[in-house]
Amino acid sequence: MKGLFSPKEAPLSEIARAKSLISAVDRGGIPLNAAKVNAIARDLGLEVSRQAPVEETIQRIRAALGRINHHD
Repeated sequence: MKGLFSPKEAPLSEIARAKSLISAVDRGGIPLNAAKVNAIARDLGLEVSRQAPVEETIQRIRAALGRINHHD
C-alpha cells in the first residue's frame, strides 16, 4: 500500500522523450504508435504531417536532437 500515495515521477521533458525514442530505435525497437512519435516531434517544434512515414519523422527527430546537442 505504500506505493499508492507515493509522489509520481516527474514527466519526461520533450528532449528526454525524444532521446528515449531514438535510443529504443537504435536498440532495434520499432515504434508502433505513429501518433506518439508525431507528438514527440511536435513537442520539439517540428511540423509533422499525419501522413508522414514514421521512419521519416524519426530521422527528423534525430536531426533535431543533433542540433540541440550541437548548441549545448
